[in-house]
Amino acid sequence: MTFLHQATYRERSGPPGSRGQMMRPGAKQYVVARPLYSEDSFAEEHEKIYRHRKTIWEHVIQYFTCDAKRAKNVFLSLLPIIGWMKIYRIKEWLLSDIVSGVSTGLVAVLQGLAYCLLANLPAWYGLFSAFFPVVIYFFLGTSRHISVGPFPVLCMMIGSVVTRMVPDGDQPVSINITAFENLTMDDRRVLVASSVTFLVGIMQLAMGVFQVGFVVMYLSETLVSGFTTAAAVHILVSQLKFVLGLEVRGITGMLSIIYTLEIIFNKITSSNVCDIVISLVIIVVVFIVKELNDRFKSKLPVPIPIEVIMTIIVCGISYAFDFRTRFGVDVVGHIPKGYENPVPPDLEIFQETAVEAFPMAIVGFAVAFSVAKVYSVKHDYTIDGNQELIAFGVSNIFGATFKSFAASTALSRSAVQESTGGKTQVAGLLSAFIVMIVTLAIGFLLDPLPKSVLGAIVIVNLKGMLMQFRQIPYLWRRDKPDLVVWLGTCIASILLGLDLGLAAGLGVELITVVLRAQFPRCSLLANIKGTDIYKDRKDYINIYEPDGVKIFRIPSPLFFANIEFFRKKLVEAVGFNPLRVLRKRNKALRMIRKLLKKGDLQWTSKGFLNTSCGSINETEEEGNMEDLDLPTDFKDLPIRIDWDAELPANIAVPRVEVHSLVLDFAAVSFLDISALKGLKTMLRELIRVEVEVYIVACDTYILEKLHSCCFFDEEVQPSMFYLTLHDAMLHILEKHPESTEKKFGNDMITTTVTVHNPGSSLRSRERNAAATETRF
Repeated sequence: MTFLHQATYRERSGPPGSRGQMMRPGAKQYVVARPLYSEDSFAEEHEKIYRHRKTIWEHVIQYFTCDAKRAKNVFLSLLPIIGWMKIYRIKEWLLSDIVSGVSTGLVAVLQGLAYCLLANLPAWYGLFSAFFPVVIYFFLGTSRHISVGPFPVLCMMIGSVVTRMVPDGDQPVSINITAFENLTMDDRRVLVASSVTFLVGIMQLAMGVFQVGFVVMYLSETLVSGFTTAAAVHILVSQLKFVLGLEVRGITGMLSIIYTLEIIFNKITSSNVCDIVISLVIIVVVFIVKELNDRFKSKLPVPIPIEVIMTIIVCGISYAFDFRTRFGVDVVGHIPKGYENPVPPDLEIFQETAVEAFPMAIVGFAVAFSVAKVYSVKHDYTIDGNQELIAFGVSNIFGATFKSFAASTALSRSAVQESTGGKTQVAGLLSAFIVMIVTLAIGFLLDPLPKSVLGAIVIVNLKGMLMQFRQIPYLWRRDKPDLVVWLGTCIASILLGLDLGLAAGLGVELITVVLRAQFPRCSLLANIKGTDIYKDRKDYINIYEPDGVKIFRIPSPLFFANIEFFRKKLVEAVGFNPLRVLRKRNKALRMIRKLLKKGDLQWTSKGFLNTSCGSINETEEEGNMEDLDLPTDFKDLPIRIDWDAELPANIAVPRVEVHSLVLDFAAVSFLDISALKGLKTMLRELIRVEVEVYIVACDTYILEKLHSCCFFDEEVQPSMFYLTLHDAMLHILEKHPESTEKKFGNDMITTTVTVHNPGSSLRSRERNAAATETRF
């Protein structure tokens, strides 16, 4: 092949492209002289390298084969701490990690207490969730910047399970668990939360061990956004009882948010004024300072820990003025010192909560992995999705034995850890140390803290998730199917609950994917004059379309669900139904044979002659209807019928204006068996009505599948496959030069194809190349 690359300024003259068109200065051109290739001719001239493809059994053997090197790699991958500890810069990173760890630890204490209320558990258990998972993740996690611990969405999901299993007050318990005997309501709820967390950890660990971390890819950014927005609405409603100082029993199931709001509005006249004032002050002050932190983050050495400051102030005021006794404010109360003894999970609870635990495992990992991926890109290091599953799985299993609940990462807490200079998970370990100090030594100082403060802190931290409502107009303008996914997930999660809402959102998402693949935007292509480029004929003006040639593009895989749609669109594109035309032609041949046999029609040198005295009416011929679908047979006729000419005896057959059809398979990534059979049927019908079909840019693996499935026969042959669209067009126009002459006369585009002699040397090929011009 001869390749010439030019960077010149020149004026085009004569027929090629647009006559007298000027090239822009500095424009680059390339000129390629090569043979015209079909798939067969290309395979003959260019030998492929044989690549051995492993069987499933070979992959299994390789997966379970172990040697010293692989054992070492597995060990290092299971303990990522070894990798980043080797490169830890003590002088440069340690001080930053200490500052970040202390800041993050203070936030983790407050969020642990606050988010625990979402799980309907005593507040101090949130401190356990801010400690145990963090310690395990320090050794097993691959992200250096996320802050592991309670996540409000997960807490909300756990709270719904806890409320269903252990209802508030005197509500009847519909589930009998043996382990509930002789336990208080709080102890029962803690047992449910820890058992569910243990089950979540098992699921995450199993997914990590079996390398199925890819499942999170099915949760698109749009779906997660709609889901977390709905979760924020649930969280907001659940915190209203603390902000207003009301006693509202927990409600689970479909429409629970509606019933909860109904109870709140019925009791709103009984709101505690002191709680309302405290909450409003906290919300306003914390919101303003957080905005200032965001605006001046480049100038502040560390963000102002306004949540901690306001908590200390309100806690002191509450203790000094005895808010609990004087104003009836609900406070955190006694926080026991130390950690509780480990407890095993309950298998009966496993059976009751398995369906709800799976979406928790997926959501917890998906959110943490998304945040970790953002920071890994920002700080230029890699994370391993499967190892993250293992890390969170072990963290939740270990934490559950010490009565913590499911952990993930909170976006605001991770932002604090990263923005305050955290470099590695040393900052996370130090934050856990701060939480441990509070748990073991100074937790009693938080006894007078009003729960309304925690509720207000939770509401302020919902800002990021609630602001996702702004995506609605953006998605409306950019991608309406994604808007359907967002709204479907959000509305379903709000009304049906987070577990069913996630399933419904995933269903909507998969439906949109299927519909996009089932009803793709097929198009007819045309040549851009003077180039070998082909674009949608509706989008350009200066295009060229030869008579009798159609180029049809399929922009999706072909499978059982869209093969009929493909057939319908193809019939619309060519302008006729090939099966109907074939049957009409076979009926016409039956009629001609019958008339010849009866003597009403005779063949002469001038053509068919009607010898009947009366008029001949076309009638429905008897015979096997299946024969009408067979190829037209002229063997017992004196000549071959020209279907474009006038037929004898007033016989009418639809005319076919297309002689060549090109199918662009560049975007077809796979074919299933149903589509393969449907495609072969369509090709046969087109070939039988004398339409030449060419398939271009077909993937190699699809071609191999066609051969292995015995796709080809006497009618459908491998020679119809061409390497590129331009190759097929040049072949068609060389074979049917009348297509160009009819339409354009002398004003034609000239494309030169240089055909080389494969046996000669490169120099002699360049000198003695036989060039053939194909005008189109």
